[in-house]
Amino acid sequence: MTTTQSQRRVRIGAGAGYSGDRIEPAVELAEYGALDYLVFECLAERTIALAQQSRRKDPELGYDPLLEARMKAVLPVAARHGVRIISNMGAANPIAAAQRTAAIARELGLDGLKIAAVTGDDVLDVVRRGDFHFVESAESVASFNERIVSANAYLGAAPIVAALAAGADIVLTGRVADPSLFTAPLIHEFGWKMDDWNTLGQATVVGHLLECAGQVTGGYFADPGFKDVQQLARLGFPIGEVGEDGSVIVTKVAHAGGRVTEATCKEQLIYEIHDPARYLQPDVVADFTGVRVTEEAPDRVRVSGGRGTPRTDTLKVSVAYADGYIGEGQISYAGPGAVERGRLALDVVRQRLQLTGVDTSELRFDLIGVNALHGDTLGACDAQPYEVRARVAGRTASVAEAVRIGNEVETLYTNGPAGGGGVTRLTREVLAVQSVLLPRVDVNPAFEFVEA
Repeated sequence: MTTTQSQRRVRIGAGAGYSGDRIEPAVELAEYGALDYLVFECLAERTIALAQQSRRKDPELGYDPLLEARMKAVLPVAARHGVRIISNMGAANPIAAAQRTAAIARELGLDGLKIAAVTGDDVLDVVRRGDFHFVESAESVASFNERIVSANAYLGAAPIVAALAAGADIVLTGRVADPSLFTAPLIHEFGWKMDDWNTLGQATVVGHLLECAGQVTGGYFADPGFKDVQQLARLGFPIGEVGEDGSVIVTKVAHAGGRVTEATCKEQLIYEIHDPARYLQPDVVADFTGVRVTEEAPDRVRVSGGRGTPRTDTLKVSVAYADGYIGEGQISYAGPGAVERGRLALDVVRQRLQLTGVDTSELRFDLIGVNALHGDTLGACDAQPYEVRARVAGRTASVAEAVRIGNEVETLYTNGPAGGGGVTRLTREVLAVQSVLLPRVDVNPAFEFVEA
């Protein structure tokens, strides 16, 4: 491990902030970051539902689509530098993900890697058998019956810690709370107790700062002329230098693009936080209200002061279910009168959907560039756009009805108004997500090794 003065520090790099994130910044971290751990956070609530659909079609799939590309790129570098990898790229099928990773390691001639898969987050059977109601709508889960696609509990750090203690070089999980991917190696390295609430609260601060990768190094922060960030095309991902007390210095590889400042860290700290005094996590109820952020040097920001209280007796479970279909069509208009022609196009499609009896439960008509984001509440601009894109989208109960929406937009090509072009049509199934609270005693996380 790396050492700074008298306090041992663990260096954790964030290799991804979502499923489709860039790959080369992770390779850069593994090569130049002097890391102990590289963490890939790749799961969102809808992402795992899509992964469950993929697994239903093929039992050998269900893991992150970029797992193979990421592992082929980063494994040789990580193995050379002794960097251990933790990721939720297992998605709906952690065991298959671990097996595929083991196969890739063999293909690359990397022998002796211990690869673990964390299981136990899939609680679909438990949810189906129980008498649960959705937190958001209070509807009975049982009333959704066969529409339910998946139910995944947010696991904490414990099974990852156990896998690391057993010698795992790579740990692949399904649904684990994002900060827990980062707290787990710290608990393992420093021997923190699982009821050391204040330390786990600060560790959650660390995980929350790093979990979105390039956001804290200036990506989501950038706003030209107000908050300038250099070399966004070569944005580097963050490194957390964490001490035994949980305090962290957020930094990056020196030659990488982006920036780490007091402001980038503060913006990430409050990102997606509902109540900073009670940030509910499976490991701890974290309290961010006493956090202090200090810029010590260029691209070196110290963050400390997180606290915590005992964890809850329940775990959040994301339940995904089929909720109809979306049909969409888009067409562009440009030149003088573009806005008027775009509005006429929307009016025509509105009438056509009524005349032909397309059955929808929701419909929206937007002029992208005029009212798609803020509606008509801001009033008309003095300068009319020289180009607009008309968009019609609706929710239907069947795929056949959804297709008809895009078809009506396409007929504008020859049925007016003038000058329409660039039509696109899209039909997709809607996967909705709601939550239930499941007693943690009903969830049984575990890990197992696969042969590399």
